[in-house]
Amino acid sequence: MNCENTGKLRKALLGPGILTLALAATGLCCIQAGTCQVPFSMVVKTILSHLVHWPDPATIPALNHTIIWDIRLPRTLLAMAAGVCLSVSGVMFQGCFRNPLVEPYVLGASSGAAFGAALGIVFPAFFLSVQIMAFMFSALAVTMAYTLARTGPDTPVVTLVLSGIITGSVFAALVGLLKYLAQDTALREIVFWLMGGFYYAGWQEVRILFAVAALGLGIIQISGWKLNVLSMGEEEAKSLGINPGTTQFILISLATLMTAAAVSATGIIAWVGLMIPHAARLMTGPDHRRVVPVSAVLGAIYLIVCDTLARTLTTAEIPIGIITSLVGAPYLFYLVRTRGSQIVGR
Repeated sequence: MNCENTGKLRKALLGPGILTLALAATGLCCIQAGTCQVPFSMVVKTILSHLVHWPDPATIPALNHTIIWDIRLPRTLLAMAAGVCLSVSGVMFQGCFRNPLVEPYVLGASSGAAFGAALGIVFPAFFLSVQIMAFMFSALAVTMAYTLARTGPDTPVVTLVLSGIITGSVFAALVGLLKYLAQDTALREIVFWLMGGFYYAGWQEVRILFAVAALGLGIIQISGWKLNVLSMGEEEAKSLGINPGTTQFILISLATLMTAAAVSATGIIAWVGLMIPHAARLMTGPDHRRVVPVSAVLGAIYLIVCDTLARTLTTAEIPIGIITSLVGAPYLFYLVRTRGSQIVGR
């Protein structure tokens, strides 16, 4: 029996461990790629010179410090953190709603963030920064959807999804109004923000989003068994001593925090929270205690690769939302056609 448990533990840790090594290798290779090619060894030396001061930073060319440490490394780390936030939030929403077709934006987080960002862009003198406005209105949109759906002590899942659609439609209309009123420069900035990107990645954004990603990933990982119970239905959850309403509220609030933080820092990036959880389940099975960490690593790898493609395919950078949609939609279609019964858990 002990040997069997040891084997299961080794198998459970092996997959995420290999994926984590793949994530590190992918990140270093993507930092190397770009218009200005930097040797792989120089990438490693530059990063080590800042982290452990070996080799001596003075021996590294100043241009490499600028390209690797100031531009590409923060951008790669921000893509990594955003991938973790969106993919783990997708796992949480699909588990709580018992619906494989929901994503982190289902409660209007993206539309609310878009409206907040548009306000900050069109009226910069009257509002806070674009990132803060996007975060505030993203959280506000989800709060409104949850409040509309709540009937007494319960929050029916179907009603909550419908409330999210309604809230998202209202904020989408308000974004359309602001785009109509905006000057050409502001309109162009709104459009680029809506398509997502890591153009303005900096160490401050990396620290904030990494903190949110680590907090959310840790709590949701600990709550993986509760997600397993919620996936079986509310009656089964109550019979096992779990309050579905309270648990759902806590997990939705946490996933909303992660989604709002990611969207406010990077703009709207589609398909990550919908596609990555399905890919993780095909690798690990339905147990959320394994799906959550694998989704986090897969989401980070996916966004790093997509961002590298966005900035290297052409001389002008392509918004990352376009890349994720072009890759994500066909992949999900392939999964539905070939392994649809596994996706819906039948």
